[in-house]
Amino acid sequence: MGVTRRVFLRAAVAATAAGAAGATTTALAGTAAAAGSPPGDVVGKVTVGYQGWFACIGDGAPINGWWHWTQNWGQPPSPSNTGIKCWPDMRDFTHGYQTAYANLGNGQPATLFSSYDQQTVDTHFSWMQQYGIDTAALQRFNPTGGEGPTRDAMATKVRSAAEAHDVKFYVMYDVTGWTSMQSEIKTDWTNKMSAHTASSAYARQNGKPVVCIWGFGFNDDNHPFSTAACLDVVNWFKSQGCYVIGGVPREWRTGGAGTRTGYTDVYHAFNMISPWMVGAIGNAGDSDNAYTTYTVGDEADCVAHGVDYQPCVLPGDVSGRQRAHGDFMWRQFYNMCRAGVQGIYISMFDEYNEGNQIAKTAETQAWVPTDSGFLALDEDGTACSSDYYLRLTGDGGKMLKGQIALTATRPTSPATGGSTPPPPSDLALHKATSESSHTQVYGSGNAVDGDANTYWESANNAFPQWLQVDLGSSAATGRIVLALPPNPAWGARTQTVSVQGSPDGGTFTQLKAAAGYTFDPAGGNTATITLPAGSTARYLRLTFTANTGWPAGQVAALQVYSS
Repeated sequence: MGVTRRVFLRAAVAATAAGAAGATTTALAGTAAAAGSPPGDVVGKVTVGYQGWFACIGDGAPINGWWHWTQNWGQPPSPSNTGIKCWPDMRDFTHGYQTAYANLGNGQPATLFSSYDQQTVDTHFSWMQQYGIDTAALQRFNPTGGEGPTRDAMATKVRSAAEAHDVKFYVMYDVTGWTSMQSEIKTDWTNKMSAHTASSAYARQNGKPVVCIWGFGFNDDNHPFSTAACLDVVNWFKSQGCYVIGGVPREWRTGGAGTRTGYTDVYHAFNMISPWMVGAIGNAGDSDNAYTTYTVGDEADCVAHGVDYQPCVLPGDVSGRQRAHGDFMWRQFYNMCRAGVQGIYISMFDEYNEGNQIAKTAETQAWVPTDSGFLALDEDGTACSSDYYLRLTGDGGKMLKGQIALTATRPTSPATGGSTPPPPSDLALHKATSESSHTQVYGSGNAVDGDANTYWESANNAFPQWLQVDLGSSAATGRIVLALPPNPAWGARTQTVSVQGSPDGGTFTQLKAAAGYTFDPAGGNTATITLPAGSTARYLRLTFTANTGWPAGQVAALQVYSS
């Protein structure tokens, strides 16, 4: 039987007292997670901060400007008008907006994405799904001003993408500079944002919809809220049935110049505390110091007060050369996991403004505008693939969940061509599917659910039949692997299959002519369809015209790989 919350709380308090008497403060390391809430959509999970705040003139957004890409939103991005510190990898986006930068080092035009395009949000959430990121915290600033309509639209787009890609999301209010926050945040939740909790993708913890309030207790003019106002807001959200996270200063417990005094009751009123670390650490040594100074004591304090603890991990500022090809970020993962934290918050997914994004980023100068001065991920001489920090985040999540052992050594090679390249990702996993028909409970979703024992089976004696997957965005499609259940009872058979591809689900072109593919349980019951070089598609449709083992199309696994 596992340690109960009550038993562990007593042990944690005793350990804290022992530490004060001279015992090591690392006595809690690796065990504190047992004291937290049970696993949910934030406890035991990796959450990424999602800005979704980039727009471009011509994208149809109400804000009608180069929102957050530039200082002057009315003019296109250029070396003298920029709001970012590094350049995104644009290869997965179907629409780019022309900037005033020079071409990339490879001669391609310097374009940027708009978060207002649904395909952009779908692409971002497909990355989250692909790389094992559990939850996205949608940043929501004061929605009563000119940015409000665009932010309202972004919430709807994020909801759609989260539902389509099986990723959870929740609203994270950033109260920075929000003068009438105390009343307006309640109105905004009641009239607008609470409606999104009806989504199957809205994050829940302990059965309650999650909401975060970032900015209480910070000691600056942009966060002047009194203790009473903060407590009123936290308790109001809790009275609405919400599980409330607090984005708080890193010195919330220790005290210091960054936090206001007298806010202890506010901090302990939250269901979860998530201290902010951007600007506080910049190398692995800083992370170790933060572990000793903040993390271990914070975890013990939270345990003693029945609060969950979700510290912040950041990849580092590309322009500040902080990343050290992943060593900086991995040291934080290691320190958080050995402290036994309840969850991890990544700052941020798409924060190209601070250079702290994990989203795909230019990997070499070939993918950076030649006149920009921006660094690429290989700035320290180590080749890094554009998705490296997504891969590293996925590994950090596995360590948090105990799926890989606690290790201070990065398990992931920076470049996919390194000595330990990660396995190729299945682009079809958990993606939306459709079909010409199915029998009984054997629907098309079974082909992409990751379970080799469930399968799609079409109507019998009614060839041709088809099975289709929506990859979420156009992607390179090099091969398709089909599988039947591994059970030997599924005897060998040959199915005749052709493949078509489409960018929009309406117009299809043939990628592979009909051919017979043999499935033999002695060889794993799989078959591979190699597509022509250069094939790209968002929608892939497989048409079945024959099956020597059963008069129907049958697929237990439909896997799609870029190469």
